[in-house]
Amino acid sequence: MNRPAGEPTGDELQALARAVELAARGLSTVSPNPAVGCVVLDASGAVAGEGWHERPGGPHAEVVALRAAGERARGGTAVVTLEPCSHTGRTGPCTVALRGAGVARVVLAVDDPTPDAAGGAASLAGAGVEVLSGDGTSWATGAERVNERWLTAVRTGRPHTTWKYAATLDGRSAAADGSSRWITGPDARADVHRLRALADAVLVGVGTVLADDPALTVRGPAGEPTAPPDQQPLRVVADTHGRTPSGARVRDAAAPTWVATATELGTVDGRLDLRALMAALAGRGVRSVLTEGGPVLAAALLRAGLVDRVAAYLAPALLGGGGREALGSLGIASMDGIVRLELDEVAAVGSDVRITARVRGPRNNGAPSTAGTIV
Repeated sequence: MNRPAGEPTGDELQALARAVELAARGLSTVSPNPAVGCVVLDASGAVAGEGWHERPGGPHAEVVALRAAGERARGGTAVVTLEPCSHTGRTGPCTVALRGAGVARVVLAVDDPTPDAAGGAASLAGAGVEVLSGDGTSWATGAERVNERWLTAVRTGRPHTTWKYAATLDGRSAAADGSSRWITGPDARADVHRLRALADAVLVGVGTVLADDPALTVRGPAGEPTAPPDQQPLRVVADTHGRTPSGARVRDAAAPTWVATATELGTVDGRLDLRALMAALAGRGVRSVLTEGGPVLAAALLRAGLVDRVAAYLAPALLGGGGREALGSLGIASMDGIVRLELDEVAAVGSDVRITARVRGPRNNGAPSTAGTIV
């Protein structure tokens, strides 16, 4: 083979980029399973078939791609974003399907970290299939990113969490009187519903419920739900003392709701244990959380090391010193404790700007490790 050992060919890299695109198609439907894409190349390196995992219980990406490729898969290469599974669940092992199709080589981007499904690469190699793993390499970054919600949940035992907020350019999320509708324009608000649709759960603190009475459902431009209740994200209220009113909109039938209290989860320093909350959500099969809470909840999550990504919607407007800050205290006394973010994207959304970044380094960043100050 005329290539350095351990490196994919140009055709395989193009196929992997396409497989990442395919995996993204399943993000809103596949949870709690991983988002996976696969491209099968024939023996000459031409694309023979492609597929993605669409929903739990449905065929895996490799099986869909192999069906599309047919006999052209024999002697070819399967390029897949996640290590093919080697166990039988609701579907059969993908390793068996790949061997049965006569695939000669498998290029996988990310190793499967789950004990039950891992081992596919070894199984294939043991059957004489050439296997190349990109786990931890630069060329596998796209596959890691498209599946980061599932990977985070499996690796850490808690959901991947995005903190979303809207603010003015001077960092204010509400006026002095508490009013915040609307800081951003309609395009930005519609984009937030897109984020909700991709999340398994939407989390707020009881303070937000008492102040704004949000619905926290995925809705269209006219305010109509875009999915039935059983397909809406779980609404979660962090409510230490159970103060969520019985008539609050989050208690209606538009979506499932969990008002999480100290009675269920316990407390840390007299406040709801946020790590216990996240562990409980993971136990319910929640892989990703979008938190839309106010500055108190956001700061508590950051202090507890429970935020992976930030989605900031910034409006070209100013509120000045009387406005309310978007983020509460992180207990940082010097620059040594600053929370550094890695910039992912800056995009115009209507008249506003969306900045997406991920938290870098140790999650508590030298700040206090208390689980939060949720009231």
